[in-house]
Amino acid sequence: MSKPPTKPLSKPITRRTTTTRSRQLSTAAGHKTPDNAMKAGTRSTLLGAMFLMATSAIGPGFITQTTLFTVSLGAAFAFAIAASILVDIALQLNVWRVIGVSGRRAQELGNLVAPHLGTGMAALLFAGGLVFNIGNVSGTGLGIDAMIGLDPKLGGALSAVIAIGIFLSKRAGLAMDRVVLILGAVMILLTTYMAITSRPPVGQALKNVVLPEQVDFLVITTLIGGTIGGYIVYAGAHRLLDSGLCGPQHVREISRGSVTGILITGLMRILLFLAILGVVAGGAALAPENPTASAFQHAAGEFGLRAFGVVLWAAAITSVIGASYTTVSFVTSRTKTTDRTRTVLVVLFIAVSTVIYLSVGTAPATLLVFAGAFNGLLLPIGIGVLLWVAWQRPDLLRGYRYPRPLLVVGGSAWLLTVYLAVRSVKPVLELF
Repeated sequence: MSKPPTKPLSKPITRRTTTTRSRQLSTAAGHKTPDNAMKAGTRSTLLGAMFLMATSAIGPGFITQTTLFTVSLGAAFAFAIAASILVDIALQLNVWRVIGVSGRRAQELGNLVAPHLGTGMAALLFAGGLVFNIGNVSGTGLGIDAMIGLDPKLGGALSAVIAIGIFLSKRAGLAMDRVVLILGAVMILLTTYMAITSRPPVGQALKNVVLPEQVDFLVITTLIGGTIGGYIVYAGAHRLLDSGLCGPQHVREISRGSVTGILITGLMRILLFLAILGVVAGGAALAPENPTASAFQHAAGEFGLRAFGVVLWAAAITSVIGASYTTVSFVTSRTKTTDRTRTVLVVLFIAVSTVIYLSVGTAPATLLVFAGAFNGLLLPIGIGVLLWVAWQRPDLLRGYRYPRPLLVVGGSAWLLTVYLAVRSVKPVLELF
């Protein structure tokens, strides 16, 4: 009996070994395999979405709001921050998961739940987003004024041109992701320095997280509205859709991104709170016309004032980018609208916001009240629609089985947004 041939069997083994070896050498040389490239692309997309959401929340209003509450509540404000972060996580975790798994934008899901419901949501958000974007452009002007002493209107116009340039670039999505990430990091680093310099009573703040000296429910709900109100809660989720990161297979990445986005925002609020608390606890009196700038100046002199300018400008221009991108995403179709059309609409949105700012000097108080009411109304409506989809419309979730405990947590947090909506509408009713 002759021996079976063995030589032909060695060739596949050799080829496989060679392929494996070349792949190892390629990886060692710094070349990415397709799997690694895909993972790197996913990480980049998640980072962009997280920072878009976070920097959209960290605007001029966020900075002023945090300062005023720190002055009024002192160390007790720590409890309000901690409570609001927990509620924000519960709500955004549900919003991002429903949008990401379904592969549809919030207004598209709204129209599938009830005729024209999503269209109504988009109209409310667009009106509120436009008015708040006027305030964002105003904030860029004030930031440049504090930074280098340039006239606020000129600084606002210049900042609008920069924002428009980002969207007109050849790789606008990548440019937007990179800009919000870099500016977000700059804000955090500078505020960290100010928090260290002002020497806040950290122990007292930590004690108030567990045993608060004062609990102000209105402050907590205001923080929730300021962090995920209006367009902000949808900013990162819509960015993920436009980047192609959607579907049940990406639920882990979507969930991680939603929580991390809130934690980034919370970190910035905590750092700003500590920076202001250190100045206030030291007995300094803040200038009422610009308390945050005054606190930064007390903490670090002239450098502190310039640092405040950088932080305010970075917060404002990233909010301009986030508000413009997300608002336009509510009035366009992800599949039927071309990239060029979306870019034109974003540029027009920024241009109109800037022209109004240059005409009136700042956002009129009455318009801001109306915008606040719109955002307050949109918060429970939008989140309620998405929770309804998760609970009653599994056909829209591509066969994904939604976790019931997550729905219970989200529903409980949603009840707070209903109260926030009532509180938002009241000031408008008093105008008539």
